[in-house]
Amino acid sequence: MIRRDYLIIGSGIGGASACEGIRRHDKRGSVTLVGAEVFPPYKRWILSKSFLREKNPQLKKLQEPEERWYETHKIETRFGTVVTQFNVDRRFAVLANGESIEFNKACLAMGSRPVRPPVAGVGLGNVIYLRTVRDALALREMASLEKTVVVVGGGLLACEAAASLRMMKLKVGIMHRNLYLLNRYLDAETGGWLTEYFAKHGVTMLMGESLNGFEGKTVLRNIQTKSGNRIAAGLAVVACGAEPNLELVRNTPLAGPHGSPVTEYLETEEKGIYAIGDLAFYPDRMMGGVRRQTHWDNAREQGLIAGANMTGKKRIRYAEIPYFWTEIFDLRMDFVGDFSVLPTRIDLRGTHAKKKFVARYYQGEKLRAILLCHQTPRDVELAKTQLRHALGK
Repeated sequence: MIRRDYLIIGSGIGGASACEGIRRHDKRGSVTLVGAEVFPPYKRWILSKSFLREKNPQLKKLQEPEERWYETHKIETRFGTVVTQFNVDRRFAVLANGESIEFNKACLAMGSRPVRPPVAGVGLGNVIYLRTVRDALALREMASLEKTVVVVGGGLLACEAAASLRMMKLKVGIMHRNLYLLNRYLDAETGGWLTEYFAKHGVTMLMGESLNGFEGKTVLRNIQTKSGNRIAAGLAVVACGAEPNLELVRNTPLAGPHGSPVTEYLETEEKGIYAIGDLAFYPDRMMGGVRRQTHWDNAREQGLIAGANMTGKKRIRYAEIPYFWTEIFDLRMDFVGDFSVLPTRIDLRGTHAKKKFVARYYQGEKLRAILLCHQTPRDVELAKTQLRHALGK
């Protein structure tokens, strides 16, 4: 039995940050980081952006932090390794190779996986789910052979992938069941402007269409819609959301219907076991309520805080304004606050046409979110400060 002070399960940015948080406050404690991917932790958010478009993408440029950091800070890494059992009561985990690790404290950072629509043909060749470096490399290779691609979905990943593929000179269509893109975050006017922006860049807009299935014997040939249309496509990118990887702790208190419930310190109800990133269903001390976020910045910050708290030398609450950003074609948009509910009033400064604006979203008289397009990092920080003041925080 291997014994460790800290066990981190999941080698995404959350797991890497948890290691960093531990080492900031405990230089000697034994740490093992276990991850299913063979690659060290990397900047997953780049995959749908510049990495997809570069002629010769460099895997080392994706690493965060650099691989030698783990050796320098005496972090034992087990990449390409899956944890098959996690015993909460006895505090040990079993790896796929049969080894067992007994731990004092653990952090769950397994991230999420793409949602596979419950339709025929989801496993056909040339149907890609963009999540890992290998997915991105496969997509690049297929895109060099198949010039017609349809992106299924209308969220952040779908928009970023569709824009990148179009910038690569492919014939791109985007199919979304809603009438405008990013409908989970944007008001109808801004969403309509963004949808038209895609059309102006030559993307075929298949809006209001729901997926019914993929056709083909071994590789994709057509996409069926519920309205009866058949769309010819040699390649499909499916981006219909993500769900947390909680199978390891299924049927335990560590897994709930919306994620892994944690306190404001990111600790589960099992003392000494933490959950972060795409898994954590946490109390939002800034916006109110309880939420789960699936964005890189969130996983990064939660990892640092959970790592610090695991050492017992710090006691830090997670209290951040929700924040994420995206790059689509030549647009840079920053999202500050809670976009989960459509606003009752919008204060728009600037214009969509000039691609430079700030939209403040209100619920009644309460400011709840701020959308910034082509604004400076300082403007983003000012927006966070303004929202904190509006919330009385």
